[in-house]
Formats: sequence, structure tokens, C-alpha cells
Amino acid sequence: MPQATLWFAHGWAYDASFWAPLRAALSDWPQVADDAGYFGAPRLPEVSGPVIAIGHSLGALRLLRQPPPGCAGLVCINGFARFGAGPDFPEGVAPRLLDRMLRQLAAHPQAVLRDFRARCGDDTPSGAPDTAALEFGLLALRDEDRRAELAALPMPTLALAGAKDPVVPPAMTRAALPGVTLR
Repeated sequence: MPQATLWFAHGWAYDASFWAPLRAALSDWPQVADDAGYFGAPRLPEVSGPVIAIGHSLGALRLLRQPPPGCAGLVCINGFARFGAGPDFPEGVAPRLLDRMLRQLAAHPQAVLRDFRARCGDDTPSGAPDTAALEFGLLALRDEDRRAELAALPMPTLALAGAKDPVVPPAMTRAALPGVTLR
């Protein structure tokens, strides 16, 4: 069996460059990174052979929506199958908070990005935003529920989560990834 390709999928308000340090550390592995197009053209790589998909935050949800061809395993880093709260998911983020971000994004995209990144402990500037792509991502955070897709995955899944993540707390991680090994 050929060595699996690592497929990296970034979270909201970032781009493929988010993965540069980890990709450098794992340079012995073949790898690709997709890009949701928040700061430039979206990119969906083409690969052949087995793939280990690695998604950060919204990137994990995107991978559950559309796993790469040949996906043999999924790693969720501070990721989830659902983010927005609902009657059967009280651990999620209140939709009104995401609605407020959506309203503010239309008028002040750089401020929304700066505030979000600051909450993540990141003060790096972002590029010129594509507000339509960012809006699509926020709507996914608010509305998508991929727990059924997660339950139906035919491959092993691992979740890596920080105990002090300011965006995705441990209770949310456990509820959003039922049945997944969590470290």
C-alpha cells in the first residue's frame, strides 16, 4: 500500500498557510492543503491513493461534508460535526452570536476577522477577505449538522482538542464528536 497523503483543511478565518508549521514538521509525508477561499481563490486538491484527512475547526466539518477521495482516516483538531446550538445540541454556540458576526461581517469584515483571531490568541493579519466565502463558512458553523455523516464514516477518526480552547470547549468537542476517540 502506498504511503497515505495528508490532506489539510483549515478553519474559518484562515487559509491553507495555517498549516505551514505542521506541514514542515511532517515533510516526510506526501501532503496537500485545501483552501476555502476566504482570502483568495478556493483550492480543492486532486490526489490519488489513500488519504488521511486532517481538519482544524470548521475544516473538520468541511471534511465531513465532502471527504477526500480515498480517505482512510480523519483527524479533527479542535473540530466538530456540529457547531451551532440547537434543541438536540445545547453544547453548541448560540446561533444569535453567529448571526451577529454575519451582520458585522457585511459592514466591517476586517474587524470581525481581527476580533475572531484575537479570541483564538492569534494577532497575525489576514489578507483581503472574500466576504461571500466567509459568510458561507459562518452559515455552515451556524446551520450544519454532520453528526450522521460522522456516525457513518467507514474509517477511523481521532479528535485532538485543547482543554482551554476559547472557541470549542471540551464539552462541545465531546458532544459534537460522539463515539470518536478524543485526546
